[in-house]
Amino acid sequence: MPKNKRPVPRKTATPPEEKEEVLMAALCGLALELAEQEEADALGDELAHKEAELNRLVRRYLAQQKDDILYGAIDQASHEDVGAYQLLRATVEEAAASVALRREGAPAQEIDAFAIPVFVHSQGGLVEAEGFQDEAAYEALLASLRSGGLESERAKLVIVRHAYDAVEASRITYSQLHAMAREAASALTDKKVAEAPALQRSITGWSAATFGPDDEAVELRFLVGFSLKRADDPFYQVPDDEAGAQAWFDARMARYRQWTEAAAPLVARCLAPRERALRLNFLYQDLFFGARQQGMAEQAMLALMATLGQALAAHGGPAAAVIAPADVDGEMVLRVQLQAGERVLASGDRPFDLGSDLQVEVDDVRDALATLGITDVTVAERHAG
Repeated sequence: MPKNKRPVPRKTATPPEEKEEVLMAALCGLALELAEQEEADALGDELAHKEAELNRLVRRYLAQQKDDILYGAIDQASHEDVGAYQLLRATVEEAAASVALRREGAPAQEIDAFAIPVFVHSQGGLVEAEGFQDEAAYEALLASLRSGGLESERAKLVIVRHAYDAVEASRITYSQLHAMAREAASALTDKKVAEAPALQRSITGWSAATFGPDDEAVELRFLVGFSLKRADDPFYQVPDDEAGAQAWFDARMARYRQWTEAAAPLVARCLAPRERALRLNFLYQDLFFGARQQGMAEQAMLALMATLGQALAAHGGPAAAVIAPADVDGEMVLRVQLQAGERVLASGDRPFDLGSDLQVEVDDVRDALATLGITDVTVAERHAG
């Protein structure tokens, strides 16, 4: 008869939240090492290995929909080192929006999720249900991206038949966009109609508008699209040298400006019936998260100028402005105060991204203030929160 053995104690399971904290710290630590080595101009093999490891981990967490780890690591890096924060966020954003696709016996492909921010001026505001009802305009818009030189003639394209408002766009997470890109790739390569749950979840409906029928409305919308192409398509190859790269981007910007003029009527027909008069102002097409950031920043600037403009009009006299960084609930902003002597007429904030060039941001605000006729501008070190 066997002897009774003492039962082996079970290992205490690590709570999921503690595991995530460890993974966040490891991802942040890797970004810190890479940022330090890049600053020190460290040699090749070790740096390349760490870059590959960072990209591998990021792709894994995107595929596993581990947004908490990705956002947590980026937040942690923001408190550790600006360079690490910028590197990690850029890596995650690019990996989420540019998905490599490989199939046995076929050339490597890539699908990019891009967005085009556009400010829509109308009387009374847009109506969500009126959008993307003109099939001919939609097809012509897709074709214009190729004929206008923004996408390769060999690329397969699709634009979501929905113009995202700012709130909808802000809710799309890294892993959700990654899943949306994979769904789009499936739709562009498979003849069967595939389900797209991540895409469907992204369309939550516009926020309630507050415009009256006769109000002059200005609304931010994002056109979101996906471009599937061969990974080695020369159309997308940026020259390695600095001068060549600058010339490449300058040429693309010129083509984009021409495209916005030619395509504006098509975009307008996708957003509203022909009889509605719309005026469109486009921001630059970029990968989704870059486009979202520039759209939100411009929207914040317009809101800030509207607030200051109303205060200036009510004041009816000369005023000065003070610009300085301020901390709001742990987030850095640029605060602008409009003053008449010692009296503060109005105050407003513009988001300030960690790692941005403060002087460039201040100059942008200064230029915007000049359009209101405010030239007496002081830049201070800091506003009280």
